[in-house]
Amino acid sequence: MSRSQWWRLQPQHRNRVAAFFGELVATATFIFVACMGCVQTPLFLNSHFQSALNFGLAILIAIQCYGCVSGAHLNPAITLAAWIFGVLTWRMAIAYFVAQVAGALIGYGLLVAVMPYNAIKGVDNPAGVCVTVLATDITVLQGVFIEFLITCCLVAVACSVWDPRNAKFKDSVPVRFGLCVSSLILTAGLFTGASMNPTRSLGPAVWNNSWEHHWIYWVGPLVAGLVASLIYRFAFKGDEEFELRSSTAKLRVIEEVIVPAP
Repeated sequence: MSRSQWWRLQPQHRNRVAAFFGELVATATFIFVACMGCVQTPLFLNSHFQSALNFGLAILIAIQCYGCVSGAHLNPAITLAAWIFGVLTWRMAIAYFVAQVAGALIGYGLLVAVMPYNAIKGVDNPAGVCVTVLATDITVLQGVFIEFLITCCLVAVACSVWDPRNAKFKDSVPVRFGLCVSSLILTAGLFTGASMNPTRSLGPAVWNNSWEHHWIYWVGPLVAGLVASLIYRFAFKGDEEFELRSSTAKLRVIEEVIVPAP
């Protein structure tokens, strides 16, 4: 490889490194802000509505800041869907997964560092603040199915963003995801915690050593990422559209006619 070829590759490498660290920082930011909004003690009053709204706003912040860097997936289920949908290579998908796991651990670790112990684990949060657990009357099978269904909704929103027909509406992506997450947590949060994200459940579980039914929050979302993205890709995905009337691009059409020799 010549020196000129090497320098031409540099921007690609820089973009990949930036995407990795963008995903790491975005996930850490999301986990820190979202889980801080779940803190509830006699001194720090909170409600289910406040927590759901905070999660949506935390998603909005992360996507607004780092969406242009890495896409701000923040979630292995979304990254799996992106790979299946064809917008991410398998190598970058693995890198994103590593970044998301590290970001979740760092984000929750920062929360542990800045909050008093009784705000992290106490009477109101015996498993630990932000740890996803099943409600008393919800069975394991119901928990998996709930996580599967609500993650399907989230993945469908992501697929609609990646749909080529939706290219003109990228500016509203942070708001759309924020509203979607808040709505789904309001709907299902009291039943399973509405994780929809394996690493969002992993960070609190690791720091609080709380693993009851933890596998649910991997199986449900990841299967949903697989199924929902396949359905959208082969049933609903559109072709790329070009708006030529408002374009300043100049097109040149070259027609070549090949006449066979006699």
